[in-house]
Amino acid sequence: MIVVAISPIHLFAQATSSSKPIPIKVVIVAMFERGEDTGDTPGEYQLWVEREHLDQIIALPAGYHHVRLNKDGVLGILTGVGTAKAAASVMAVGLDPRFDLSKAYWLIAGIGGGDPADVSLGSAVWADHVLDGDLAYEIDARQIPENWPTGYVPLRKATPYEQPVRDQLEGELYTLNPQLVGWAFRLTKDTPLSDSDSLRAARARFAGFPDALKPPFVTRGDTLSSSTFWHGSKMNEWANAWTRYYTTGKGNYMIAAMEDTGIMQALTFLSQGGRVDPQRVLVLRTVSNYDREPPGTSVADSLKALVSGNYSAYFPALEAAYIVGDKIVRDIIEHWAERESTLPH
Repeated sequence: MIVVAISPIHLFAQATSSSKPIPIKVVIVAMFERGEDTGDTPGEYQLWVEREHLDQIIALPAGYHHVRLNKDGVLGILTGVGTAKAAASVMAVGLDPRFDLSKAYWLIAGIGGGDPADVSLGSAVWADHVLDGDLAYEIDARQIPENWPTGYVPLRKATPYEQPVRDQLEGELYTLNPQLVGWAFRLTKDTPLSDSDSLRAARARFAGFPDALKPPFVTRGDTLSSSTFWHGSKMNEWANAWTRYYTTGKGNYMIAAMEDTGIMQALTFLSQGGRVDPQRVLVLRTVSNYDREPPGTSVADSLKALVSGNYSAYFPALEAAYIVGDKIVRDIIEHWAERESTLPH
């Protein structure tokens, strides 16, 4: 007797190849969860799962975590932390034959460290550009020439911020559809975001930064993505200069995150394969903490507080990501007859 072993992946491929793909209207991309998808202390995913009723669980063998679907065609995915896991998980979803993503809008919604020069705790930032903070040369700051402002050097260059910027970049900069970003901002800019005595007290430590002292608000700017969780005023100066360099002075760094460039690279490749529309991508990051120490304090002590999980606006930032992002999801679903074929602007 001959026994033939058939792998679960082969069975999965057989099962899906004959099925009609599920048309997806919106993909919500979250990066981390603290525990379960529902019912405990939330991460970036849980509020979406519970409030969007993403009740149908679909296994994703090639990704970080199973995906979830609701009856309206909203798909939720959890990528895992860092650019590598995020890119791989998005690619796994994008190539999955069970999903028709050709008309889907992508909403990357997560928290990050905000620049107190531009945003306050609990605020929401719609990204115009996503920049990469990992693709670079680096010399330890203790060994750099005296006239260098940083040890970070752009790839294929010999000094920091050497001009001109290369014509052919390698993933350092992604520019989102400005009409779609503008529409998302206009639709959500007056969204009331929660404030509290604890937020006001945390903001008060940033005297001299007018925007940092404001109640939470919605704005648009640029995100810097790096798998290194950096912190401090000197790194903040680098992030602003790095953003200005790669956007040729047009951009304004506002918030740091980890996964966005990995996701954007995966979506870029998927668009080349005809699987997704890159013009339908939005990145929303909300401020859970500042990216630097309060004036007059120790950056090491400030980082230590973050390592212990003391994000000044962790829960408000999670709420803001959902409240602001949900306005976009609701509009797309309610106006799908138009949004399917015509992008809002």
